[in-house]
Amino acid sequence: MQVAARLENIGQSVIREMTRLALAHGAINLSQGYADFPAPAEIKEAAIQAILADQNQYAITWGVPELRRAIAAKMARLYNLHFDPEVHVTVTCGVTEAITVSLMAMLNPGDEIIIVEPFHENFYPAARFAGAIPVMYTLEPPDYRLDPDRLKRLFSPHTRAILINTPHNPTGRVFNREELAGVASLCQEFDAVAVTDEIYEFITYDGHEHIPLATLPGMAERTVTIGGMSKTFAVTGWRLGYVCAPEPLANAIRAVHDFTTICAATPLQYAAAAALNLPDSYYSDLRQAYTQRRDLMMSILWDCGFQAKAPEGAYYVMADFTGLSATRGLPENPTEFAMWMTKEVGVAVVPGHSFYRTAGFGENAVRFAFPKKLETLAEAGARMHRGINQDTSRRLEGISTKGSIK
Repeated sequence: MQVAARLENIGQSVIREMTRLALAHGAINLSQGYADFPAPAEIKEAAIQAILADQNQYAITWGVPELRRAIAAKMARLYNLHFDPEVHVTVTCGVTEAITVSLMAMLNPGDEIIIVEPFHENFYPAARFAGAIPVMYTLEPPDYRLDPDRLKRLFSPHTRAILINTPHNPTGRVFNREELAGVASLCQEFDAVAVTDEIYEFITYDGHEHIPLATLPGMAERTVTIGGMSKTFAVTGWRLGYVCAPEPLANAIRAVHDFTTICAATPLQYAAAAALNLPDSYYSDLRQAYTQRRDLMMSILWDCGFQAKAPEGAYYVMADFTGLSATRGLPENPTEFAMWMTKEVGVAVVPGHSFYRTAGFGENAVRFAFPKKLETLAEAGARMHRGINQDTSRRLEGISTKGSIK
């Protein structure tokens, strides 16, 4: 039986496979980016009240008015970006859907889209589903900086869009104004659209500022800004994202969304509107709490012998394990190392090369996610200290990746 050509070289999510392995082996899951602490009580109560009020039927396809208005108000208040909630804002089933429907709405077969890698796993499939040709711009470790001169070499008359994520998963970069200005200049020179994944907008450290690309001169009319509720409010299972786009792209995005998922979960949309009305203190407390988690995670990694730079934003760390492999006889392949961490150490991580399409990158690293209680991270650290510091040679026997993850 024939499989669609668009699925060539596209397998299932490595991240979610690592979660399944974590459950099977009783490992602490530092692979998938979801919280193990509760969502704010106010928004849980708002969801309950919406259900009890029988807000349980189809919503308006592009989102309940209260949520669209709250999203537009947030964008105006924080970034001076003005979107009409009746025209420009679409609520989706998570950022994953938001990216997919946006690319399907703007790309034709043969169009090129530049994707900044390493990237979240859905970026490449989303481009392929749209029939576009993905062109990779590779951020080079350890600094992971955007170089406008190197980026310009990838633009061509066929370039229709660029897909970029900031604050960045998995490197933790928060791209600065100079880097984003380079992207903006190229988009205008080549008449390209920027699609920005800004899901981690409120999780930044050490004074690093999240700058929406749409705020740069000339970019409001050529940027599709994507965000969501999952990470900010610890509700990844609610699957609520949104797209803010100029016309005519906004209309096209709504059409694709309408005929794929119809609408996001109605009562949860009312709760999300309540979430966006939380006081500013919520966001300062969020940054403080995540700074504690980041600092503990970095302390654990450095103490265990990993090489890693502290992230500027988001809640992931790409950690180089080659020193451990060389000195402790641990696996040298990132998939084998991730398997060993999950099965033998009891801490699940993601092999670094799964975030790249360009061969040779990510081969020395694994990704840690730290949106966890401090107690969870401390226990993960204790397991890592025990597992890495003792003689591991006998426990490496029989570690196999066959049939597990690619």
